[in-house]
Amino acid sequence: MLRPLPAPAQSGEQPIALDEVVVSPTGVPTPTREIASSVTVVTAEEIERQQHRTLPQALAAVPGLNLVQTGGPGGQSSVFMRGTNANHVKVLVDGIDVSDPSAPNRAFDFGQMLTSDIERIEVLRGPQSGLYGANALGGVIAITTRRGEGPPKLAASVEAGSYGSFNQSLGLSGGNDRFDYAFGVSRFRSDSSPVTPARLVPAGRRRNPDGYDNWSYSARLGASLTDTLSASWVGRYSDGHLLFTGDSGFPSRPDSFRSSQNDRQAFTRGEIVWDPLDGRFVNRFGLSYSNQDRSNRRPDAFGILGLPAENLGERIKYDWRGDLKITQGQTLAMGLQYENERFDTPNKAVSSGNRGAFLEWQSNWSERFFTVANIRYDHDDEFGGHTTYRIAPVFIMPGTDTKLKASYGTGFKAPTLSERFSDSRPAYDFHGNPDLKPEQSRGWDLGFEQPLLNGQVNFGATWFHNDIDELILTNRSFTSYDNVGRATTKGVEAFAALELTPQLKVRADYTFTLAKDETARQELLRRPRHKLSVTARWNPVEKLTLSATLIHLGARMDGNRDFSIPRLRAPGATIVNLAADYRVDDRFTLFGRVDNLFDKRHENPVGFLVPGLGAFGGVRVSL
Repeated sequence: MLRPLPAPAQSGEQPIALDEVVVSPTGVPTPTREIASSVTVVTAEEIERQQHRTLPQALAAVPGLNLVQTGGPGGQSSVFMRGTNANHVKVLVDGIDVSDPSAPNRAFDFGQMLTSDIERIEVLRGPQSGLYGANALGGVIAITTRRGEGPPKLAASVEAGSYGSFNQSLGLSGGNDRFDYAFGVSRFRSDSSPVTPARLVPAGRRRNPDGYDNWSYSARLGASLTDTLSASWVGRYSDGHLLFTGDSGFPSRPDSFRSSQNDRQAFTRGEIVWDPLDGRFVNRFGLSYSNQDRSNRRPDAFGILGLPAENLGERIKYDWRGDLKITQGQTLAMGLQYENERFDTPNKAVSSGNRGAFLEWQSNWSERFFTVANIRYDHDDEFGGHTTYRIAPVFIMPGTDTKLKASYGTGFKAPTLSERFSDSRPAYDFHGNPDLKPEQSRGWDLGFEQPLLNGQVNFGATWFHNDIDELILTNRSFTSYDNVGRATTKGVEAFAALELTPQLKVRADYTFTLAKDETARQELLRRPRHKLSVTARWNPVEKLTLSATLIHLGARMDGNRDFSIPRLRAPGATIVNLAADYRVDDRFTLFGRVDNLFDKRHENPVGFLVPGLGAFGGVRVSL
């Protein structure tokens, strides 16, 4: 994931290895060597090589993350970052906040996003509210889609395989100095994913597989209007249809017939960039809009689907950011934002707004000492003002090129509209709590990275600690939400990357996480203490690329499928995936993969099976 590049040598010094450039830690493209934040980059090349078709697949091996998905493709997918809650991760797609205002915890459902048009994913860990505002207590996942360049290019792929899978994608892109464009359409279909464990199905009742069908459309346009003014627009729409087995009763049992869920997501953003001083003061004016429409239909005793229960979430956001280069190596960033979100259910419709302003100072004091500091003020319509900040210094030691890094930051998150106002009684006797307080956090990390042998060997470790006050969780009677008082998450992320030969590269990441409710003195659910991922890439011949990924998740606390047993120890598991990619010529590529090679029967969360052994293959064409 990290690609060391040679840096220009200073007089009397050996060349210094530079990592690739990242944007999310500061909003300004910066070499990772100069960044203290823990950030992992997943590129389009890696997604294509390992043949990840959905966003959960692309994120599964990233350190510091535990990805939980209710079954197979299309199932509700959440990410727990460094032990924080799933809704403590801010997710941005081309700068658009894609969290769902109508979801109970406002979190983004990762399971609804396909990867065919993704250029890169940056996973930024640690409190980031000083730059990104509310809901970034655990970190930020910033996704950037492909931008067109060069002569017109048409790319297409077709894939088929296990569980009735049949996936296709088609893209057209191109561009020059004045105009660029990229259009894409992709489809993901899986007809028969076994999700419900057989032990939960009553005798004589059939076990139904899940079926998922997703069509996604995307477009990205850019134009240079004058030498100082440019404009861009991105838009994406997805329509996912999931057939799944619901539950009835308490303690519940899987239904005889499948329920239906539709997820329609529309995201768009327009941006104008004004650069009046030849790069010394770059201004970005943006307008974003998101619309997420979820509907569910349950069957009756005869399998006939009833009327849909719909939830609609909308958000509109206006923002301005200015990057001012004071002197060489000293940049001041500033910004203003306003957003309003609304959720609409059959019972009620409510909305809320937030205004924010921030300042950030990024400094290169020397070739070996770098700092970033930011401060932000947010004013929530319901909960008033909150100030958050972050500081992150980096020092590169002479002689050894050891990177020493540290950061300290704060964050806050207001209760979601659903947590405060949702009311599902009498069906489930669950209701919102209008008296909830905002969550607040303080977090730090401290680490090092060590390159050896001109970048052929890299290793390092980062220790992290987060204190969260007024953490919002479901109460013990499972009838509403409560602020639990205080929670602590802490641990270590360690990695080693080896270039054994130019053709063979291996990387291992290990994460230890301890996440506790300090009031109840017990571990938080769905946070495994141990996670290990190992990825390897081998090019035995020029045209052939072989990839392997091993992911091990340790034991964790969880509840059973309907939480009639609220706490139990869930066992860990190890999953191995293989992929092969053979480039016939510049136009045609054959590919294939095997997921869950050893057919490990694993539930994450408990009560929902991870897909077993599966084989897939297809062809890519580029014209």
